[in-house]
Amino acid sequence: MANTLVEKILMKNTGIKHVEVGDIVISHPDMFMVHDIYTPYLYETLKEMETEKLDDPDKVTIMFDHCLPTAVAKNDSVHYDAGINLSKKYGIKKVHIGEGICHTLMHEYHYAKPGTVVTATDSHTTTYGGGGCFCTGIGTAEMGAALTTGELWFKIPSAIKVILKGKFKKGVYAKDLIETILGDIRSDGAQYKSIEFTGEGVKNISMESRYTICNMGLEAGAKCALFPADEKTAEYFDMDLKDIEWVKPDEDAKYERTLEYDLGDIQPSLSCPQGVDNVHGIDEVKGKKVQEVYIGSCTNGSIEDLGVAANILKNKKIAPYMKLIVVPASNTIFKQAIELGYIQTFIEAGGVISHPSCALCCGMPYGLLSDDEAILSTANRNFIGRMGTKKSLIYLGSPAIAAVTALNGEISDPREYLEAEA
Repeated sequence: MANTLVEKILMKNTGIKHVEVGDIVISHPDMFMVHDIYTPYLYETLKEMETEKLDDPDKVTIMFDHCLPTAVAKNDSVHYDAGINLSKKYGIKKVHIGEGICHTLMHEYHYAKPGTVVTATDSHTTTYGGGGCFCTGIGTAEMGAALTTGELWFKIPSAIKVILKGKFKKGVYAKDLIETILGDIRSDGAQYKSIEFTGEGVKNISMESRYTICNMGLEAGAKCALFPADEKTAEYFDMDLKDIEWVKPDEDAKYERTLEYDLGDIQPSLSCPQGVDNVHGIDEVKGKKVQEVYIGSCTNGSIEDLGVAANILKNKKIAPYMKLIVVPASNTIFKQAIELGYIQTFIEAGGVISHPSCALCCGMPYGLLSDDEAILSTANRNFIGRMGTKKSLIYLGSPAIAAVTALNGEISDPREYLEAEA
């Protein structure tokens, strides 16, 4: 029987030879991650369960990224201390403090490998599907049970097939594609489903861009979002392609819905207030004034993303009174950006650089918005009050849109800038 990619990964993990949509299977995840927001709740859950020993501490990583640097005093006294106590009590050695955003670190450290099953206490765990990893977010009660037993049940999800053709034109990026898809299927269009990307256009999408796309698959309610493993995947993970070439859907797999996009037809797009699926093309939005631009997050804080923005901002100054905040997604990316001159470019343009962390994306320090202020952000959510007061407005766009918007003080089309520079 032909299978979707999510079915193949879960079948391999569970050892089951045949599954149907809706079946319940017992998996043994290959890696678990909890970040600092949830450490106190997980610690209390394990205490209530009277768990004295984890099934396999080597399959667990704790990451401090949301609350570092601290936003309020209790970040240290509650979240930080709980994470340290968890690691000490249960022998968890994979502890990453202030190294960057958890979802970026998960693939940087190769914790979320192709064909594996990974879970974490965060919704945007779907990110790792860019590397062909089945990954999904769970709650702290589920995490406590899974860490104790080593097991976690899943219902086999139905799947949406997204066929990609061609390649992006200049000024168009992965963020524009996933926002276009979100606008088409809406915020509940993939509820508990697998979004699986296929087609010859996949080869024209970088690993960083695949992670961006899968990250925001969650905003359609997806249980997971998956790219097949190919030469780029193998190179990124330093693996032999022969070992992971099975990480792809069968050609005649059954999907509940099929969508098709020519990457050459995708236009710069933005998610507008107050929902990620409130998507509009750049022509409908350009000219709107913003007071702040944020470039970063697990969605668009990669070295590729920073390079796109830096190349636009090089030797230029941002608009008067504009606030530009740049936060690399990890220390590794931060150091690469320094070596490549991107950080100097941002500073000379008038930007502010902050330590790798979730930062403004989750409403932590560095540029929280006041009433009636608007921001162009490269993050993944624009919910009411997420980056400041309930009367602030959040537009989500690509790093290119962010950079040209910072220069002009209003939402702008990067294609116009790039054509003028050519």
